[in-house]
Amino acid sequence: MSTQINPRSYEPTAPRRVAFLGLGVMGYPMAGHLALAGHPVTVYNRTAPKAEAFVAQLSGQAQVGRADTPAQAAAGADIVFCCVGNDDDLRSVVLGDEGALAGMKPDAIFVDHTTASANVARELDAAARAKGLHFIDAPVSGGQAGAQNGQLTVMCGGEPAAFDQVRPVGMAFARAFTLLGPSGAGQLTKMVNQICIAGLVQGLSEAIAFGQRAGLNMAQVIEVIGKGAAQSWQMDNRGPTMVQDKFDFGFAVDWMRKDLGLCLDEAKRNGARLPVTALVDQFYADVQQLGGKRWDTSSLIKRLK
Repeated sequence: MSTQINPRSYEPTAPRRVAFLGLGVMGYPMAGHLALAGHPVTVYNRTAPKAEAFVAQLSGQAQVGRADTPAQAAAGADIVFCCVGNDDDLRSVVLGDEGALAGMKPDAIFVDHTTASANVARELDAAARAKGLHFIDAPVSGGQAGAQNGQLTVMCGGEPAAFDQVRPVGMAFARAFTLLGPSGAGQLTKMVNQICIAGLVQGLSEAIAFGQRAGLNMAQVIEVIGKGAAQSWQMDNRGPTMVQDKFDFGFAVDWMRKDLGLCLDEAKRNGARLPVTALVDQFYADVQQLGGKRWDTSSLIKRLK
């Protein structure tokens, strides 16, 4: 079964030979946009059928191929993009004899879109430098819909010269692709993003649950207050589905707990205080206990009913 990729208008840029490692719900459409924008793409996925499906879906429209290992996919590529699950998954496709760094040509650039720790970003940046390569940590925001529509926000850390080469290519799947500092800055920015979302979704959950208890027409209430100071992306995009008790889509609770764990671990290192984030993380644990591991993050409201 194919994964949805919604073609868009792509910024003209010179074709670059690229690889993409990890064809999950985010990586598959991101790689697809790169191919449709005119860049020859070689893909690798831990389960080969997904890579085979990608090639089958795009082969009539773009120059695509697949490889059996990350090193093979990376061979000859100017830029290697990656989007996997966590720090350990990332190390498994980057390091070792079959990892991407082993196959990359001198001066090539590895761009990691995984939401991972700032520490692993710095670790892999050092490993890349030791081999005469470049590393950009570049987590994304925008969810599955943003990936399918090529409208992700990309937060980057790394060398300016390497970033300048990557940005025109990465804009195939992004609406914003921004350098925020040295290695690790992209991951730290994504943590800020997730901290904001955690508090917003909890506040929205409490507000909707309160309004429902008060007997208000919450679909109408959200439409009205969404035109005022309470407006947010979460209210516009998740408020109506929260009222309808629909959560079988979007960014999974399991993924959010992984991300908030990264935030809380980093806060221990840098001394930041995250009392609300820590509380919401425990609320998400409650949702997991309710069976909501794969529900959208807006399912926080379930524990209030």
